[in-house]
Amino acid sequence: MLKRRWSRWLLSLVGWTALALFFASQTWLAYKYSGGQVSFWLVLKISLTEWYGWALLAPGIMWLGRQFPLERVRWLGSLAIHLAVSVGVSLLKWTLNNLLRRHILGFSSVSLSFVFHQNLVTYWIMVAATQGYLYYSRYREGELRTAQLSAQLAQAQLQALRMQLHPHFLFNTLNAISTLVHKDPEIADRMIARLSDLLRLTLENVGVQEVRLAQELEFLERYLEIERMRFPDRLEVRMRIAPETLDAQAPYLILQPLVENAIRHGIAPRSTRGTVEVRSECKDGRLILEVRDDGLGISQNGNPKGVGISSTLARLEKLYGADHKFELRNAPEGGLVVTIEIPFRLMVEYSGARSAGGGFP
Repeated sequence: MLKRRWSRWLLSLVGWTALALFFASQTWLAYKYSGGQVSFWLVLKISLTEWYGWALLAPGIMWLGRQFPLERVRWLGSLAIHLAVSVGVSLLKWTLNNLLRRHILGFSSVSLSFVFHQNLVTYWIMVAATQGYLYYSRYREGELRTAQLSAQLAQAQLQALRMQLHPHFLFNTLNAISTLVHKDPEIADRMIARLSDLLRLTLENVGVQEVRLAQELEFLERYLEIERMRFPDRLEVRMRIAPETLDAQAPYLILQPLVENAIRHGIAPRSTRGTVEVRSECKDGRLILEVRDDGLGISQNGNPKGVGISSTLARLEKLYGADHKFELRNAPEGGLVVTIEIPFRLMVEYSGARSAGGGFP
């Protein structure tokens, strides 16, 4: 704090000295080209006493400018105060300048009529500069508040989109459990235990929007344990995860709704065994995530954008703007392919009490 204060004083001294040099050089050149002979150092001394005198008065003038701003609400009262003070400051500056001239330079006093109007103008320039600084500070504060509000709004919207997925996923899972409670109580009990693990992981990451891909895959693996119990002989899951992508930054809960969609529309309707494949790779500075199944794919009249897909699209838009790609397409060999492409960034620090695991290196 003390260092910053000394820096400000030093910067102020340099500024006033620069003003003195500027006007001293102007006066000296005017004398020189008019044929007069005058020492530059003498002119500089006079200029320094003039502007250092203003330097002594400047803090008080700027304080008055802040206390009585020329604003629309009370400009008339502030204007009257500044008019009265400007006259007083002009007289005070004339007195101070004469004292400095007599006791430091040994010169005679300057007539009031010679400097009074100049002092008035200088005072009002300082007041105007103070008003300009106040307006600029308020403008910057307004910009900062606007940016903070925009960030808070975006965070709230992202959180709402994430929370939209939770009941959607929870109700689907509970519905699956309810069908097995009487049919196979043991499997239903195991599914409830896995569901509690998933809910715990979700609560540990409240407010988190991005995690390591390895952590996202851990959550996905817990979800797949439940789905494997539902379809023990019909669901095959393949993970083709590039090792260099495990530390990449990925949206939290981005894969689960896509895999759920693949199982619901690609695996559940059929009686034979089906495959869901999850892939990741880094290509040209982009993280590419892919979920594909070997089901029927999208029919011409079909609408694949349910709650999971719609929320995923909205979250990607909020997180990355135009710097992302999301594609739904039918694979040539059959089935649906969902591809997400986002910037590849390493997640050095991430939220969450658990580190990534779930069998991924």
